[in-house]
Amino acid sequence: MTMATATRTVIPTPMIDTLRLMAWLSPTYPVGAFAYSHGLEWAVECGDVRDAATLAGWLADVLERGAGRNDMILCAAAHRATAAGDGASLAETNDLALALAPSRELHLETSQQGRSFLDATLRAWPCPALAAVAERLAAEVAYPVAVGAAAGVHGVAREATVAAYGLAFVQNLVSAALRVAPVGQSAGMAVLAALTPRVAALAQTLHAGDLDALGSATLRLDLGSFRHETQYSRIFRS
Repeated sequence: MTMATATRTVIPTPMIDTLRLMAWLSPTYPVGAFAYSHGLEWAVECGDVRDAATLAGWLADVLERGAGRNDMILCAAAHRATAAGDGASLAETNDLALALAPSRELHLETSQQGRSFLDATLRAWPCPALAAVAERLAAEVAYPVAVGAAAGVHGVAREATVAAYGLAFVQNLVSAALRVAPVGQSAGMAVLAALTPRVAALAQTLHAGDLDALGSATLRLDLGSFRHETQYSRIFRS
């Protein structure tokens, strides 16, 4: 008499990590990303973004000279801190990330998404180390810090985490543009595809950098964020 031998498929860790990042940074993850445009709604209102070409230029500046770049640096720093078990550095990184938000709306954008991300991840992927992070960051937590900390706790590679975060940042703004700008889905995806190699290049450079590399030069976006607070007609919270 023969008996069938049960076999178990061993899934490589890098694949699990990739799928985890895809889940965490999916548009369906409950962080409320759909409610924020990071100043894009005002840029459309004033005519800075009016077609696919101007959208691509605006996004490239935000990515490489503004919050996209800074958030990738902060995500990497939070990852390093949690991977090393350095709670003090993690808290300092979070304080800095929150302080860098130049307006009330952008502060709300990062803190609300950060708290939602950390709470949702702790429920779905619980572990003692992540619970300790949530306890240390019990008040406001910046979104890139929450993502970097969760990835560091779960052992997801830092460069991959930073790259995935950067792409999700751009992807959410493209999604916002489809709702407020005269840009169709095909054009929006073409913009995303064109910016993807630039996200990858930034991740290669920034994942190993330190907080001294922080800095931005998107003053018009920052001022536009203040103006968005009193914009007559709007559908986004930032």
